[in-house]
Amino acid sequence: MDLYLLLAFIPAALALNLTPGADMMFCLGQGLRSGTKAAVAASAGISLGAMIHMALAGAGLGAIVATVPWVFDAIRWVGVAYLLWLAWGALRASNVENGKVQGLSAAKAFRQGLIVNLSNPKVILFVLAFVPQFVDPTKGSVFVQFMVFGSIIALGGFVVNGMVGAFSGTAGRALTGSVKFQRGLGYTTAAIFTALAARLAIMEKA
Repeated sequence: MDLYLLLAFIPAALALNLTPGADMMFCLGQGLRSGTKAAVAASAGISLGAMIHMALAGAGLGAIVATVPWVFDAIRWVGVAYLLWLAWGALRASNVENGKVQGLSAAKAFRQGLIVNLSNPKVILFVLAFVPQFVDPTKGSVFVQFMVFGSIIALGGFVVNGMVGAFSGTAGRALTGSVKFQRGLGYTTAAIFTALAARLAIMEKA
C-alpha cells in the first residue's frame, strides 16, 4: 500500500470516528440502559458490522445497494423496524415492578450493535464514496486495501464509541438510587432508539 495514502487516511478516519452519529448514539443508549460492559460490547458489534460493510464494498457487492433502489429500501426498513423493537423493549424494561431497569448481557448488546450497523445501508454507501479515494489499484489487491482501511475505521470507532458508552454507563450507574431516575434511563434509551429509527426512515440514498 502507498504509505502516504495510508498516513492521509488515518486522520480522516479519526475525524470520522469523532463525529457524533448513529453508532455513537446507539452506544450512548446502551451505556445508559445496561452499563459499561454492554456499551463496549455494542461498540464491538458495530465495528464488526463496519468490517462486513468494508468486505462487501471491496468485493463489489456494495454496488448493488447503490444501484438497486429496492435493496437499499429493504435494508433501511428492516433497520427501522429493529430499532423500534429495541425502543419498545427498553420501555418494557423500564416499567418493571420495582422500577429497576433491566440491563442487557454483553452478548445481546454485541448482537444488537452488529444488526443495527448492518441494517443501515447508508454505511456501505459512505464506504463506497469515501474509501476509494485512498485505494490505489496499482499497489496490490483492492479488496485487501479496503480491509486495511476498514480495520483502521473499525478500531477507531470501537475506541471512541466504546468510551462514550462507558462514560454514559458509569454516569448512569452512579445515579441509580432513585426509582424515577432508573425508569427515566429506560425512557431516555427508548427515545434515543426511536430517534435513530426516525432518522433512518427519512434517509435518502443520495
